Amino acid sequence: MTKWFSLVLFAAAVCSSENGRADNWPNWRGPHGNGISSEKNVPAEWGPDKNVAWKVALPGPAGASPVVWGDQVFLTSVNEAGELLLMAFDTKGKEQWKQVVATGNKTARGDEGNSASPSPVTDGKHVWSFMGEGTMACYTVEGKEVWKFNLQDRYGNFSIQFGMSSTPVLDNGVLYIQLIHGEGNPKTREAIVVALDAATSKEIWKVDRPSDAEAENEHSYASATMYDDGKIKMLLSHGADFIVAHDLKDGHEIWRCGGLNRRDDTVLPYDPTLRFVASPVSAPGIIVVPTAKQHPVLALRPDGKGDITSDAEQHLWTWKRTPDVPTPVIVDDLVYLCMENGNLTVLEAMTGKEVYSQATHRQRHRASPVYADGKLYLTARDGRVTVVQAGREFKVLSVNELGEDQSASPAISNGTIYLRTFQHLWAIRAGNG
Repeated sequence: MTKWFSLVLFAAAVCSSENGRADNWPNWRGPHGNGISSEKNVPAEWGPDKNVAWKVALPGPAGASPVVWGDQVFLTSVNEAGELLLMAFDTKGKEQWKQVVATGNKTARGDEGNSASPSPVTDGKHVWSFMGEGTMACYTVEGKEVWKFNLQDRYGNFSIQFGMSSTPVLDNGVLYIQLIHGEGNPKTREAIVVALDAATSKEIWKVDRPSDAEAENEHSYASATMYDDGKIKMLLSHGADFIVAHDLKDGHEIWRCGGLNRRDDTVLPYDPTLRFVASPVSAPGIIVVPTAKQHPVLALRPDGKGDITSDAEQHLWTWKRTPDVPTPVIVDDLVYLCMENGNLTVLEAMTGKEVYSQATHRQRHRASPVYADGKLYLTARDGRVTVVQAGREFKVLSVNELGEDQSASPAISNGTIYLRTFQHLWAIRAGNG
């Protein structure tokens, strides 16, 4: 097992080095959906008057991350009229176009989110937007509408406490999205996973997403992710007490793993409010599965079949505490867990052994960490970004503030860090200001 896993991690490093050279950041977790940029010379320090290339005012707040392709930046937002917007800017900060995708914004938990929470996704020719009230739309990068429809009209009304926030996954011309929600009654099951033709919006497949989750646990705010190690490729849906691997051709279930919300544990009994927010992350040979609140993190092998909940061969390790909202990052042989209180826990990817656990900024962390140029960027709710040196030694390189609240994850493209605060879109670039 040890030799096999070491070879897998070596392959992951090679794969990242060879395939991660693109300057684009086409979805909320970057070019490979793992929060990693291969770029160098990314700034570690900034402030209102330091390394700011530009900032542009936004019509309203949102938790969606910007995405970047070439010389364009796309993001979703709301305005005071309750319109849900898709906006395009050039990389000099000039607004190119703005489309009203839908109306009827709903704010969730005051400052925690709204109907513009899902991030857009782009392939450089088109950009797709999904809004929490159900509207999915495709536009050319020039702003021309290609198609638009509401998923609730096609697949039934959403029943989810704080609004649908799952970001679609784009792969080889197919949009995949998990709609994990429900009435809280274990006798009824509303959750599904769908695949759509990105060019036409035509349904390719739809599969039910069964589970025995109860109450609020039927609701998931996580996003589906893609696992791809060059040999195995599959979609991972996450929520309702399970992670499930789906075949890309027809969506059928390859394997599932429960135990994420334990029913037979007297120390940590079943929690009826354990909704998932953080999404899984993977590298070749490993899938790191967060849960929520005080429950554990699991590390799984990708090659299972059927129900692997109790299959020890498919479980690499279990860690005692999970990030509640931020999605983990795997870099080289280490797993980075940014907890909701700002603690950074680093584990060995092969064994799950703790390398260190240290406190950073003591504030809510809602954005997911990203990695570039040997550095981790941890974004707190008050907008403070702590930059930590990657590796086995805990070292804070800088603490940066712009004075504005933020819940969106950073995007990194062509030497620039794009930060979406509640008031502005900022471009952070070395040598500016």
